[in-house]
Amino acid sequence: MRPVPLLRGMVGIALTLATTLPVHAQGAQGADGYPSKPIRIVVGYSPGGANDILARLVGQKMTETFGQQVIVENRPGTAAIIGTDAVAKAAPDGYTLLMGASGPIVFNPALYSKLPYSPTRDLTPVSMIGSFPLILVVRGGAPQRTVNELVAYTQANPDKSNYGASAASFQLATELLKSKTGMRAEHIPYKGSADSANAVAAGQVLMTLVDSGPVAGPIKGGLLRGLAVTSNKRMAALPEIPTMAEQGIDLQITLWSGLLAPAGTPTAIVQKLQAEVARIVRLPDVRERMAQLGIEAEGGTAEEFAKVIATEIPLWAALAKANNIKAD
Repeated sequence: MRPVPLLRGMVGIALTLATTLPVHAQGAQGADGYPSKPIRIVVGYSPGGANDILARLVGQKMTETFGQQVIVENRPGTAAIIGTDAVAKAAPDGYTLLMGASGPIVFNPALYSKLPYSPTRDLTPVSMIGSFPLILVVRGGAPQRTVNELVAYTQANPDKSNYGASAASFQLATELLKSKTGMRAEHIPYKGSADSANAVAAGQVLMTLVDSGPVAGPIKGGLLRGLAVTSNKRMAALPEIPTMAEQGIDLQITLWSGLLAPAGTPTAIVQKLQAEVARIVRLPDVRERMAQLGIEAEGGTAEEFAKVIATEIPLWAALAKANNIKAD
């Protein structure tokens, strides 16, 4: 598995972690009879984004393995807080899981002064599933063809400049882009990255910075234009889109999606789910689908996933504080 943290270019930030994530709990309980009924995977966003696509890929394969239906339930709203909180408060029996993204797990604590859940106390990491960069897009017919042209437009037309964002991760990433370039744009909230991408295509907002899932097709079809990716190299699936660095902008961000369970879920069940996730992300058809979306397959252990979360929460909190970025 790749080293963490997944945000690069940060030097001199000292991280001290006082909280131990609940990776193991109730280890004496077995998982021989699990699952004996349908499993529900909650997604905190509308259908169509990377998180939703991964949940459905994983859910389909789990159904085949376990012989029990795995149902994906979309519960969008308020930066994925609603869906995440529902799982945090669910019974810790392995039958309610969260397809969690960077947003509700490590970005929300940095942006919201009060949350109804604690990512470190109320949730147990199972496995990171995939990691991916973001793509800055505008409408396909827009005159802007580079990030610098977009920045210049927003500076000249601040009253006409806005961006869509459905999650804290996308909002904070865009605010960091603004702080590094002098871009001027107002945040317009949406319930999912597909919703914000559709709003850009329809001319309702100027731009959005999102995962490739909902924008890859519209980019290839000409409905959207990709201006930059936040990875350190171009995406194989969309090689025509330059990186931020190629355009002189120091912004490299990789986000992730992973499976989590309510805190207190028995260790044996967590381990069974982790082993299944690791198997699924090694399947050729799953890896091919993920590669099409610019998602790098992960499938690491619960302990590795916990380390990512533990590292990134204080890192993003420091970034938000340094840039005076708050969502409330």
